[in-house]
Amino acid sequence: MSSSPSFSEIRHSILNGAASCAEWVEKYLENIEAGRHLNALVEVYADEARSRAVAIDQKIAKGEAGKLAGLVITVKDVLVHRDHGAQAGSKILEGFESQFTATAIDRLLKEDAIIIGRANCDEFGMGSSNENSAFGPVKNAIDESRVPGGSSGGSAVSVQADMCQIALGTDTGGSVRQPASLCGLVGLKPSYSRVSRYGLIAYASSFDTIGVFGKHVEDVALTLEVMAGYDEMDSTSSSLAVPAYSKQLHNSSSKRIAYIAETLESEGVQAEVKAAVQEKINRLRKEGHTVEAVAFPYLDYLLPTYYILTTAEASANLSRFDGVRYGYRSPNASTLEEMYKKTRSEGFGEEVKRRILLGTFVLSASYYDAYYVKALKVRRMIKEATENILTSYDFLLTPTSPTTAYKLGAKTKNPIEMYLGDIYTVQASVCGLPGISLPVGTDAEGLPIGMQLVGKRFGEEELLAFANQIEKMA
Repeated sequence: MSSSPSFSEIRHSILNGAASCAEWVEKYLENIEAGRHLNALVEVYADEARSRAVAIDQKIAKGEAGKLAGLVITVKDVLVHRDHGAQAGSKILEGFESQFTATAIDRLLKEDAIIIGRANCDEFGMGSSNENSAFGPVKNAIDESRVPGGSSGGSAVSVQADMCQIALGTDTGGSVRQPASLCGLVGLKPSYSRVSRYGLIAYASSFDTIGVFGKHVEDVALTLEVMAGYDEMDSTSSSLAVPAYSKQLHNSSSKRIAYIAETLESEGVQAEVKAAVQEKINRLRKEGHTVEAVAFPYLDYLLPTYYILTTAEASANLSRFDGVRYGYRSPNASTLEEMYKKTRSEGFGEEVKRRILLGTFVLSASYYDAYYVKALKVRRMIKEATENILTSYDFLLTPTSPTTAYKLGAKTKNPIEMYLGDIYTVQASVCGLPGISLPVGTDAEGLPIGMQLVGKRFGEEELLAFANQIEKMA
């Protein structure tokens, strides 16, 4: 369990007069300054956070404060916030300032959360190491020579380095869970459609999910409780009622848990990761839970399906960035066609251009049926097979990442090797299921190891309660 105070402890200190929101904001600003070299934040809202903290302290004194009063957060640079910059880690959105606020952010603000900064990320959420940002790579606070994971690496490091209490990230194929694993945090990806995507700069619209980083399951649960729910601005958002997640964390009943044997037996999984997850499996059995290996015939198809479909959606989504209406426009063009081509070739980074090209290829007339349509069919097969497992079991358990954090630059020359880092997280994304990564130990170099639990669709209440139970294990 983390030694950092939970939000309930911070709030208790504020309500008792032992501290104030303004004092906590100053503490986080000091940590931001001390950790500036980590490159976790691309913009700090120091004056705004200070003035908001003073106003919230006044609301607390009057008994009028919201349930998140005192919660200091950072938001990933793909979520828009009115009158604030948003670049998605890309040169092509240079100078862009949003005219509206994402629903997820708006709901947190209405409950008196304080946004202290905008977090660095892989460009448009495309990456597993946070080395693809126009703002430069983010460094892991535990070992600054290593990656924090991606694409929400800046969000993860902002929590890891105590620059805030909670950070919002986005998870398309593991971009919250994988950096949570590499940084030793709790990282939640809710079910697809549980949180409105309104105000999220899209990468792959049928996968993108807003998630949460924290050091305590209870903090993550409370944040989701406030953010989740139907939004008339997002037609894909679910209208299902939102449970009081933070009040349902003490369910201690025995659970049935499945794991896919290959996820622990593969030669690609670091030995210390295998040992840590196996130790946790053994502990769960001792605690009275059933943990059994199950067969899953589509493991080899997870990554190809994910990358075919997400690159296709990225190709369509990113066609709107053309230099005409906002953002970067190439100064080196003399015709309209040249302006389009040069703006996009100069404004997008190499990984984004690679995925646009791949997506355009699989959507082309000659290959649409062979790749895109086939991937849609395989996606349904994967979804049905996974949901079939979850009819007999409460959760699916895997390592979050096959390895601990690797050196900066170690995989940038081999995209396929980089993509393999997502092998265990993409299953939940392909299926639209909730997943959470929990820290379960460290390797010989002190680098964190994460374990993933995947639950039933809209089963966040049970998933968070069980995650909280694991967190409390000695």
